Amino acid sequence: MTRPLESYRALFPVLQEQLYFNHAGVAPTSLRAAEAVRGWMEDLVHHGIQHERGWEAHCERIRALAARLLNAEPGEMAFVRNTSHGLGLVAEGLDWKPGDEVAVATSLEYPSNVYPWQHLADRGVVVREIEAPSGGVTVEAVARALTPRTKLVAVSSVQFATGVRTDLEAVGALCEKAGVLFCVDAIQSVGCVPVDVKKCRIHFLSADSHKWMLGISGIGVLYVAKEVLPRVRPVLVGWRSTTDAWNFNRTHFELRPDAGKFEEGSAAYPGLYALGAALELLQEVGVENIEARIQELLARLEKGLVELGCEVGPTPGLRAGILTFLPPGANVRALSAYLSEHHVSHSVRRGRIRLSPHFYNLPSEMDRLVELVRGFGG
Repeated sequence: MTRPLESYRALFPVLQEQLYFNHAGVAPTSLRAAEAVRGWMEDLVHHGIQHERGWEAHCERIRALAARLLNAEPGEMAFVRNTSHGLGLVAEGLDWKPGDEVAVATSLEYPSNVYPWQHLADRGVVVREIEAPSGGVTVEAVARALTPRTKLVAVSSVQFATGVRTDLEAVGALCEKAGVLFCVDAIQSVGCVPVDVKKCRIHFLSADSHKWMLGISGIGVLYVAKEVLPRVRPVLVGWRSTTDAWNFNRTHFELRPDAGKFEEGSAAYPGLYALGAALELLQEVGVENIEARIQELLARLEKGLVELGCEVGPTPGLRAGILTFLPPGANVRALSAYLSEHHVSHSVRRGRIRLSPHFYNLPSEMDRLVELVRGFGG
C-alpha cells in the first residue's frame, strides 16, 4: 500500500510555523537531509579522514540517483555548485566561432540562463531573442529564432516568473532536426515533474537542489549527454578531473572521458549528503505522484482564487509547480506584506504573487490561503 503523502509532513518542521508555498524560491529541507549531513559531520569530527573512501562510494550512489531521476547514465552526471555553475561550464566550454548564435528568451528567463550566453559576446557569439509575449517559450517561437548560424538553444523547463512550462520534447525534436544543441535550465522542474533527458533529446541540463529537489543551496547537478561530452572543454581542471585521480605520486594529465571531468577538486560532502537524502525521498514518493499531488493543489488554489475575482495563471495545461495571481485591485505589495504577516511563505515575481506548494502540502492549506486573500482589506 502506498504511504499517504500527508505522513511525510513530519519530516518538514517548518510546516508547524508557516504555510510554505515557496518551493520555486528556496525550499525547506527535510529532517532526513539534515540527519544525513549531521551523520557525515559526526564521522568527520570523530574519525577524520578514516572513512573517506566510504564517503566517495556514497557520492557515486548519489550520482546514480540523480541519473535515474533524469533517465540519464551516471557517467553523464556531474555535481556542480548551482544552476549558474552548470550553465556556465557549458557556455564557456563549447568551441564557439565568431558569428555563432544562441537562441534565448532574454526578456523572460531568469538571469542564470541569460548572462552565461551574453558573456560570450567578446568571442563574437550573438544572442538571438526567442519571442515570448505570452510568458512562455513555444516550439513555434524557437523555430522562428533559428537561423543557419544557430549553434544552441537555451530555455528554462519552467519560467520562474510566470510558471509557464516549456514543451521540452517538442523543442528537443526541433533542435535535433535542425542540428542544434539543446540546453535546459531545469531548476523549476526537477523534483516536481518528471524530466526525461533522452525522450526530450536534451544535450545539457543544469539544476540546483535547493528548490523542488528539497536539498540545500550550494549543490546541484549538470547533465551532459555522452555524445557531446567530447565537445565540451572543462573551464577548470584539477586532480579530480583526471583518469588516475587518486594517484598523487605522479603527474598523469589525462581527462576523464565522462562528466566527472567537470569536477576539478575535493567534493562538497555536506551538500552531497543532503542531496542524496533528498533524492532518495523524491524517488520514494515517486515524481509522478508528486506531480499529480501538486496539480491537485494548484487546481484547488485556482478555483478558490478565481471565485474571489483574482486573475490566475498559467492555465492548467501549461503548469508545473507554480501558480501566480493578481488580487482584485492589484495591490500586490500590500497583499504580499499581509500574507507574510500571516506566516505564508511566497514570492512576488514581476508584479504577481507566486505560489509554489509541494507534495506534502495539504488541500486545507490551499483553502487557508484563499481565506486569507478573502480577508485582505487592501
